[in-house]
Amino acid sequence: MVYWLGERLYLNVTNRCPNRCYFCIRNFAEGVGGFNLRLKKEPSVLEVIRALEEVINRRVWKEVVFCGFGEPTERLDCILEVSRWLKRYFRVPVRLDTNGQGCLLNEGRDVIRELREAGFDRVSVSLNAHDEETYNAICRPVLKNAYKGVIRFIEEAAGLFETEVTAVDIPQVDLTKVREIAESLGASFRKRRYYFPAL
Repeated sequence: MVYWLGERLYLNVTNRCPNRCYFCIRNFAEGVGGFNLRLKKEPSVLEVIRALEEVINRRVWKEVVFCGFGEPTERLDCILEVSRWLKRYFRVPVRLDTNGQGCLLNEGRDVIRELREAGFDRVSVSLNAHDEETYNAICRPVLKNAYKGVIRFIEEAAGLFETEVTAVDIPQVDLTKVREIAESLGASFRKRRYYFPAL
């Protein structure tokens, strides 16, 4: 559940996701950087904290990132509690890598405010499409109005966090338009490389 790439420490708390993106790395691999990210069961908050305690002092981490083989906001209470623990004991930035559907997954909750109050510093949202039709075709969301929900999430997050929008570099996606959307919502933009599976 805990893995690292360079100076960043990552937390994989779920394999559940409301999208079925055709380009997702979990369709082609068991993990990244030599770490297996397929969870046999979702870890409890205490298990995540214990795993963090084993590695957090090994070096100075640039940031701790909630990111793995699933959508972290599927386990909103877990990530909030772990972030609060991190902020209580360590001076390290905390980032959420998300598909932006946290508000749809947690109806009735002010997800953006809760993330802020729990100590999150940055949010990175995988938009991955320049319009709803493209999003539905390549990300294949389970939730209704997912694209509109992601756009709203980005706009709200940009008002409280350092917010980045990302998109994979695949033929169906107009990256220039995605950048324009991101900037219009008050976020920065970063292109992500698509790792093709080995033939």
